[in-house]
Amino acid sequence: MTTIVLVDDQPLLRAGFRMILDGEPDLEVVGEAGDGAAAVRVVRETHPDVVLMDIRMPERDGLSATEEICADPALAGTRVLVLTTFELDEYVFEALRVGASGFVLKDLEPADLLTAVRQVAAGDAALSPSVTRRLVEHVSAGDARRPPVEQVRALEALTEREREVVALVGEGLTNDEIAARLFLSPATAKTHVSRAMTKAGARDRAQLVVLAYESGLVRPGWMA
Repeated sequence: MTTIVLVDDQPLLRAGFRMILDGEPDLEVVGEAGDGAAAVRVVRETHPDVVLMDIRMPERDGLSATEEICADPALAGTRVLVLTTFELDEYVFEALRVGASGFVLKDLEPADLLTAVRQVAAGDAALSPSVTRRLVEHVSAGDARRPPVEQVRALEALTEREREVVALVGEGLTNDEIAARLFLSPATAKTHVSRAMTKAGARDRAQLVVLAYESGLVRPGWMA
Protein backbone atom coordinates (compact mmCIF):
# COMPACT_ATOMS: atom_id res chain seq x y z
CA MET A 1 0.00 0.00 0.00
CA THR A 2 1.35 3.42 -1.01
CA THR A 3 0.40 6.14 1.46
CA ILE A 4 -0.15 9.74 0.36
CA VAL A 5 -0.55 13.19 1.91
CA LEU A 6 -2.41 15.84 -0.12
CA VAL A 7 -1.32 19.47 0.24
CA ASP A 8 -3.32 22.23 -1.48
CA ASP A 9 -5.12 25.32 -0.26
CA GLN A 10 -8.23 24.40 -2.29
CA PRO A 11 -10.40 21.87 -0.40
CA LEU A 12 -12.34 21.00 -3.56
CA LEU A 13 -9.15 20.04 -5.41
CA ARG A 14 -8.00 17.91 -2.47
CA ALA A 15 -11.39 16.18 -2.42
CA GLY A 16 -11.14 15.39 -6.12
CA PHE A 17 -7.64 13.98 -5.80
CA ARG A 18 -8.62 11.96 -2.72
CA MET A 19 -11.52 10.38 -4.58
CA ILE A 20 -9.23 9.36 -7.45
CA LEU A 21 -6.43 8.04 -5.24
CA ASP A 22 -8.54 6.26 -2.62
CA GLY A 23 -10.39 4.50 -5.43
CA GLU A 24 -7.25 2.46 -6.13
CA PRO A 25 -6.58 -0.71 -4.10
CA ASP A 26 -2.86 0.04 -3.74
CA LEU A 27 -3.14 3.73 -2.80
CA GLU A 28 -4.35 5.40 0.41
CA VAL A 29 -4.59 9.07 1.38
CA VAL A 30 -3.51 9.29 5.04
CA GLY A 31 -3.56 13.06 5.54
CA GLU A 32 -4.32 16.48 4.11
CA ALA A 33 -3.03 20.02 4.63
CA GLY A 34 -3.95 23.44 3.32
CA ASP A 35 -0.59 25.20 3.69
CA GLY A 36 3.11 24.48 4.01
CA ALA A 37 3.31 24.62 7.81
CA ALA A 38 0.47 22.14 8.22
CA ALA A 39 2.02 19.98 5.49
CA VAL A 40 5.29 19.53 7.37
CA ARG A 41 3.39 18.70 10.56
CA VAL A 42 1.11 16.14 8.90
CA VAL A 43 3.98 14.52 6.99
CA ARG A 44 6.00 14.11 10.18
CA GLU A 45 2.99 12.54 11.88
CA THR A 46 2.15 10.10 9.08
CA HIS A 47 5.45 9.41 7.25
CA PRO A 48 3.76 8.92 3.87
CA ASP A 49 5.41 7.44 0.81
CA VAL A 50 4.36 10.37 -1.39
CA VAL A 51 3.37 14.00 -0.77
CA LEU A 52 1.33 15.74 -3.46
CA MET A 53 2.48 19.30 -2.80
CA ASP A 54 1.02 22.53 -4.16
CA ILE A 55 3.69 25.24 -4.43
CA ARG A 56 1.70 28.47 -4.47
CA MET A 57 -0.21 28.70 -1.18
CA PRO A 58 -0.95 31.49 1.30
CA GLU A 59 0.83 31.55 4.65
CA ARG A 60 3.76 29.17 4.17
CA ASP A 61 4.28 28.05 0.57
CA GLY A 62 5.02 24.58 -0.68
CA LEU A 63 8.58 25.35 -1.71
CA SER A 64 9.91 25.84 1.82
CA ALA A 65 7.82 22.90 3.03
CA THR A 66 9.32 20.69 0.31
CA GLU A 67 12.83 21.76 1.27
CA GLU A 68 12.24 20.97 4.95
CA ILE A 69 10.69 17.59 4.21
CA CYS A 70 13.43 16.53 1.78
CA ALA A 71 16.18 17.64 4.17
CA ASP A 72 14.79 15.67 7.13
CA PRO A 73 16.66 12.34 7.58
CA ALA A 74 13.63 10.94 9.39
CA LEU A 75 11.63 11.41 6.17
CA ALA A 76 14.15 9.83 3.82
CA GLY A 77 11.50 7.44 2.55
CA THR A 78 9.06 10.22 1.65
CA ARG A 79 8.98 11.61 -1.90
CA VAL A 80 7.46 14.95 -2.91
CA LEU A 81 5.49 15.30 -6.14
CA VAL A 82 4.80 18.94 -6.96
CA LEU A 83 1.41 20.15 -8.16
CA THR A 84 1.51 23.16 -10.46
CA THR A 85 -0.87 25.12 -12.66
CA PHE A 86 1.79 26.39 -15.06
CA GLU A 87 4.25 24.38 -17.12
CA LEU A 88 6.89 27.12 -16.98
CA ASP A 89 6.77 27.82 -13.26
CA GLU A 90 10.13 28.90 -11.83
CA TYR A 91 9.10 27.62 -8.42
CA VAL A 92 8.89 24.09 -9.79
CA PHE A 93 12.57 24.08 -10.73
CA GLU A 94 13.41 25.42 -7.28
CA ALA A 95 11.40 22.54 -5.82
CA LEU A 96 13.45 20.08 -7.89
CA ARG A 97 16.61 21.79 -6.65
CA VAL A 98 15.64 21.23 -3.01
CA GLY A 99 14.64 17.61 -3.48
CA ALA A 100 11.23 17.16 -5.13
CA SER A 101 10.97 14.00 -7.23
CA GLY A 102 8.95 15.49 -10.04
CA PHE A 103 5.92 17.54 -10.91
CA VAL A 104 2.49 17.22 -12.50
CA LEU A 105 0.00 19.76 -13.80
CA LYS A 106 -3.18 20.13 -11.77
CA ASP A 107 -5.37 19.56 -14.81
CA LEU A 108 -3.78 16.22 -15.74
CA GLU A 109 -5.88 13.16 -16.51
CA PRO A 110 -6.67 10.85 -13.54
CA ALA A 111 -4.72 8.00 -15.13
CA ASP A 112 -1.64 10.23 -15.45
CA LEU A 113 -1.92 11.25 -11.80
CA LEU A 114 -2.00 7.60 -10.72
CA THR A 115 0.99 6.80 -12.91
CA ALA A 116 3.01 9.72 -11.51
CA VAL A 117 2.26 8.77 -7.89
CA ARG A 118 3.24 5.15 -8.49
CA GLN A 119 6.43 6.16 -10.30
CA VAL A 120 7.55 8.40 -7.45
CA ALA A 121 6.61 5.80 -4.83
CA ALA A 122 8.78 3.27 -6.69
CA GLY A 123 11.78 5.61 -6.47
CA ASP A 124 11.61 6.96 -10.00
CA ALA A 125 11.04 10.57 -11.02
CA ALA A 126 7.78 11.89 -12.44
CA LEU A 127 9.15 14.15 -15.15
CA SER A 128 7.73 14.83 -18.57
CA PRO A 129 10.93 15.11 -20.66
CA SER A 130 9.65 17.83 -22.99
CA VAL A 131 8.06 19.94 -20.28
CA THR A 132 11.01 19.47 -17.93
CA ARG A 133 13.49 20.54 -20.59
CA ARG A 134 11.47 23.67 -21.41
CA LEU A 135 11.09 24.49 -17.74
CA VAL A 136 14.77 24.06 -16.91
CA GLU A 137 15.93 26.00 -19.96
CA HIS A 138 13.43 28.79 -19.26
CA VAL A 139 14.65 29.19 -15.68
CA SER A 140 18.34 28.56 -16.34
CA ALA A 141 18.47 31.08 -19.19
CA GLY A 142 18.35 33.89 -16.65
CA ASP A 143 20.49 32.16 -14.05
CA ALA A 144 24.19 32.98 -14.44
CA ARG A 145 25.31 31.61 -11.11
CA ARG A 146 28.47 29.55 -10.89
CA PRO A 147 27.86 25.84 -10.23
CA PRO A 148 27.63 25.07 -6.50
CA VAL A 149 30.77 23.50 -5.02
CA GLU A 150 28.91 20.29 -4.17
CA GLN A 151 27.82 19.94 -7.80
CA VAL A 152 31.40 20.32 -9.02
CA ARG A 153 32.54 17.67 -6.54
CA ALA A 154 29.74 15.35 -7.61
CA LEU A 155 30.88 15.66 -11.21
CA GLU A 156 34.47 14.88 -10.27
CA ALA A 157 33.30 11.58 -8.77
CA LEU A 158 31.71 10.45 -12.04
CA THR A 159 33.41 8.56 -14.84
CA GLU A 160 33.37 10.03 -18.33
CA ARG A 161 30.61 7.63 -19.35
CA GLU A 162 28.56 8.54 -16.30
CA ARG A 163 28.89 12.24 -17.18
CA GLU A 164 27.58 11.46 -20.66
CA VAL A 165 24.64 9.63 -19.14
CA VAL A 166 23.83 12.44 -16.70
CA ALA A 167 23.90 14.94 -19.56
CA LEU A 168 21.40 12.82 -21.49
CA VAL A 169 19.17 12.51 -18.42
CA GLY A 170 19.26 16.30 -18.25
CA GLU A 171 18.16 16.47 -21.87
CA GLY A 172 15.09 14.45 -20.93
CA LEU A 173 16.02 11.07 -22.39
CA THR A 174 14.69 7.83 -20.94
CA ASN A 175 16.98 4.89 -20.16
CA ASP A 176 16.02 3.23 -23.45
CA GLU A 177 16.76 6.42 -25.38
CA ILE A 178 20.11 6.80 -23.58
CA ALA A 179 20.94 3.20 -24.49
CA ALA A 180 20.18 3.87 -28.16
CA ARG A 181 22.17 7.12 -28.22
CA LEU A 182 25.26 5.55 -26.62
CA PHE A 183 24.91 2.10 -28.26
CA LEU A 184 24.40 0.37 -24.91
CA SER A 185 21.92 -2.18 -23.66
CA PRO A 186 19.00 -0.71 -21.66
CA ALA A 187 20.23 -2.61 -18.60
CA THR A 188 23.68 -1.05 -18.89
CA ALA A 189 22.20 2.42 -19.32
CA LYS A 190 20.08 1.87 -16.21
CA THR A 191 23.17 0.77 -14.29
CA HIS A 192 25.07 3.92 -15.29
CA VAL A 193 22.14 6.08 -14.19
CA SER A 194 21.94 4.28 -10.84
CA ARG A 195 25.69 4.59 -10.22
CA ALA A 196 25.63 8.28 -11.12
CA MET A 197 22.78 8.83 -8.67
CA THR A 198 24.69 7.04 -5.91
CA LYS A 199 27.95 8.94 -6.51
CA ALA A 200 26.17 12.29 -6.77
CA GLY A 201 24.07 11.65 -3.68
CA ALA A 202 20.93 12.15 -5.78
CA ARG A 203 17.63 10.99 -4.33
CA ASP A 204 16.27 10.17 -7.77
CA ARG A 205 16.39 11.00 -11.46
CA ALA A 206 15.01 14.49 -10.87
CA GLN A 207 18.16 15.38 -8.97
CA LEU A 208 20.30 14.26 -11.91
CA VAL A 209 18.38 16.71 -14.12
CA VAL A 210 19.26 19.52 -11.73
CA LEU A 211 22.89 18.36 -11.55
CA ALA A 212 23.14 18.28 -15.34
CA TYR A 213 22.07 21.91 -15.65
CA GLU A 214 23.69 23.43 -12.58
CA SER A 215 27.04 21.80 -13.33
CA GLY A 216 27.03 22.92 -16.96
CA LEU A 217 26.84 19.43 -18.49
CA VAL A 218 23.74 20.66 -20.30
CA ARG A 219 23.25 24.31 -21.16
CA PRO A 220 20.04 26.18 -21.99
CA GLY A 221 19.42 26.24 -25.70
CA TRP A 222 21.37 23.07 -26.51
CA MET A 223 18.16 21.18 -27.18
CA ALA A 224 15.33 22.36 -29.40
